[in-house]
Amino acid sequence: MKNIILFILVFAFAKANSQSIQGVATYQTQRHVDIKMDSTSGMNDEMQKSIQEQLRKQFQKEYTLSFNEAEAIWKEEASLDKPQAPSSSGISIIVSGSSDVLYQNIKKQSYTQQSDLMGKQFLVEDTLKKPEWKLEKETKNIGQYTCFKATLTEETEERSFQSVNGEEGEEVEKITKVTTAWYTLDIPIQHGPDEFWGLPGLILEVNDGKVSMMCTQVVINPKDGVSLEIPTKGKKVNQEEYDKISEEKAKEMMERYNGGGRKKGDGSTFSIKIGG
Repeated sequence: MKNIILFILVFAFAKANSQSIQGVATYQTQRHVDIKMDSTSGMNDEMQKSIQEQLRKQFQKEYTLSFNEAEAIWKEEASLDKPQAPSSSGISIIVSGSSDVLYQNIKKQSYTQQSDLMGKQFLVEDTLKKPEWKLEKETKNIGQYTCFKATLTEETEERSFQSVNGEEGEEVEKITKVTTAWYTLDIPIQHGPDEFWGLPGLILEVNDGKVSMMCTQVVINPKDGVSLEIPTKGKKVNQEEYDKISEEKAKEMMERYNGGGRKKGDGSTFSIKIGG
């Protein structure tokens, strides 16, 4: 009987401690963008390599995940745009920062995302669906934390934006995406970067083959506390409605580009692939 009481007290103490956890984690992200152009596009190998390198650097972003036991907010850290040194190809690419804010509440199984879509703000409100993670046996250290591996297999889509002989179009290919995550039981909360969550510890690293997110710093229970304000700006829609609007806007942009003074039938071909 004493052993049972002791176990209950230890469990209650551990639960109380886990519920008092709050903090801020900082992540560095990188994205792979595949650009392919044929010889008639006027882009030689050096120019294509320059574009790839510029995009790689532009997609290196810093994000913060503020959290307590139930809630989390994911947003990009504001940074000043650095002047781009002219490349040997004469091409300069700038990817603007994102003002999107993602709020998740795992107890209420809900999320709210404030998102800017071509200059118009939306407030996406919907139900959280827990990812079907597979817990693996592998471990590794990330900083001071021992981390365990988990994988997530999903059927998703990869969109290709193409221009062939002046005709623009979009191709959608269904693929099987395997995401690898590393989480630590030293911080027993279920949050992680972006939309990734649902493991028995804070997710410190995620890689799906296209996008990688690596935690560079974690501050637990900061003395000034953690502020978690639910975003409120934008037109309220659910995820399905937002996806439909986003697809329509993408088609409008392609049509506008196609009719924007480019000469059709110029023989150039290029494609940009971004994994979803």
